[in-house]
Amino acid sequence: MFEGKNIIITGGSSGLGAELACTLAAKGANLALVARNQDKLRSVPAKIQSANIRPARIETFQSDVCDPDAAEKTGKQIAETIGLPDILINSAGIISENYFEKIPIDTFKKVMDTNFFGTLNWIKAVLPYFQKKGEGRIVNICSMAGLMGTFGYSPYCSSKHAVTGLTESLRVELKPQNIRFHLVCPAEFTSPMVDQLNTYRTVENRKIVQTIPVLTLEKVTHEIIRGIEKNRYRIIPGAVTRFFEILNRYFPALTRWTSDQIIRQCYKGPGTGSA
Repeated sequence: MFEGKNIIITGGSSGLGAELACTLAAKGANLALVARNQDKLRSVPAKIQSANIRPARIETFQSDVCDPDAAEKTGKQIAETIGLPDILINSAGIISENYFEKIPIDTFKKVMDTNFFGTLNWIKAVLPYFQKKGEGRIVNICSMAGLMGTFGYSPYCSSKHAVTGLTESLRVELKPQNIRFHLVCPAEFTSPMVDQLNTYRTVENRKIVQTIPVLTLEKVTHEIIRGIEKNRYRIIPGAVTRFFEILNRYFPALTRWTSDQIIRQCYKGPGTGSA
């Protein structure tokens, strides 16, 4: 399915984006990796080569997903370099966690700019090439935080709920143009972003988020690739995560009650200095 396909991965310099790049390279895809940090970007092709993986082609493009003009310009460069894209994977994202009272408005704007508008900017940038080709596939890396509320994640949940809404809307609107979508909603998994989060997160957030077992990066990557191959619209990595997603979908009052009980047992509050 992926051999010879031209695939763009935003946030391709580390974490899930880089791991997806390694897996897709092994499947013979042509890759265009997009991120802000050029040094980190260059390390990914080196990692792929050191693993004796021979991708059809891999190119890196330094670009800020928050900038719509940069996305349009970089999208054009990619089309001219490796050809019209077949798949766009929106993996760029940031996270912020704290008590709502302690989070400045600028943090909400920053998280929304990357997670939501970064996704929107790249869909806008790539869509004309999909329309020219007559087909395309867009993979939006969302989160379980895009399907339910989580303590301490008011900026992150807001941005990921927006990604869910955008994906749901575009799925039905662009399907007649033969453009397919995948909404990927993992729970927490090992990554540099989570490593950083673990240095400051609140007690309440850790307790409630890790009710679902933390998955490995490799496990999440494997299930995303399998979900795309099976043409699943909503991809939920991990059996326990899927169980929670079903529970939340059909019994939301129960999941809210459970969350309330967990928080009641560990609540410290914003005035304790615990974050």
